[in-house]
Amino acid sequence: MVTLSEIAKAVGVSSATVSRVLNFDSTLSVTAETRRAIIEKAEALNYETPRRRKKNLERQIGKIILVHSLSPDQELIDPYYVGLRLGVERRCQRHGIEIAKLYSNDGPLNPAVLRKAFGVIVVGHYRESGLEWLASNCRHLVFADFCPDSDEYDSVQNDFVHATLKLMNALFAMDYRRIAFIGWANSRGVGPYGEVRCRTYIEWAKKRGLFDQKLCLIARNNEESGYELALKLLKRPKRPDAIVTASDNMAVGVYRALHERGIEIGKDIAVTSFNDISVAQFLHPPLSTIRLPAEEIGETAVDMLLERAGGRTIGKQVALASQLIWRGSTRKPGRAAKP
Repeated sequence: MVTLSEIAKAVGVSSATVSRVLNFDSTLSVTAETRRAIIEKAEALNYETPRRRKKNLERQIGKIILVHSLSPDQELIDPYYVGLRLGVERRCQRHGIEIAKLYSNDGPLNPAVLRKAFGVIVVGHYRESGLEWLASNCRHLVFADFCPDSDEYDSVQNDFVHATLKLMNALFAMDYRRIAFIGWANSRGVGPYGEVRCRTYIEWAKKRGLFDQKLCLIARNNEESGYELALKLLKRPKRPDAIVTASDNMAVGVYRALHERGIEIGKDIAVTSFNDISVAQFLHPPLSTIRLPAEEIGETAVDMLLERAGGRTIGKQVALASQLIWRGSTRKPGRAAKP
């Protein structure tokens, strides 16, 4: 690929001047002769500006297939995955790329369909045993919200370790000490406490001598589980002063349990969570939660496919940061409990 510096050297000007001429910068003051010499040399060397390369690349791209690990009904009840899919669709629309959706629970994936596509984005966990088969039947492949163990695959996901540590450290700074955790088992078979948020919570609490096994409860990721596990916590001789749930859906169940027993959320017991679904800000009191970059994950997955088409050959694993959103279900940041 011809570079700007090669054109600049041939014409006898700076690379910056070449760049501005080829990008039609009307504010650049150069002679008509110099401008013509740069353009002619660029054409003779078949140089393409980044803008032109991008347009040519988009014309070459065919269909992208989105393979979802959830069923359509499961996806619709989880706003996080809806947001991720919308991010993919929005980025594809911006680049004029056609997208088709497949759901893995509909049956085995058709290799012929995958091979015809420009690229495949797999959303959610995909079984490790099928990774090689999947890679062999896809021209370009990106995993979204899941990172395979091998670094040869492209992936983009949340940095849940950093997000959990950020949340736990903030709660500790607010003087919360008896912190309970409500989550679910990891689907990858690494034990009941192997899910990354749960595992990070346990390691954090043990490091500070605060871990109590009876305060770490695991069930299914839904509102009813949050409700039932919260009731178990309330039966303990000594209640927690804060409850962290692994998802906002579970937090809604926790709210119901606390409200039924007349416990004031934010004052008697704090509640925090992950996701920041739309309903979180309308709970009573509004829920403090970690906003996960669902749409950005979808957008980044499409960008990574375009990078592969542009010639990138090395695998890339991206972890996106999250944002703490403080609302009425906890003390305000920087405010500890009164003695």
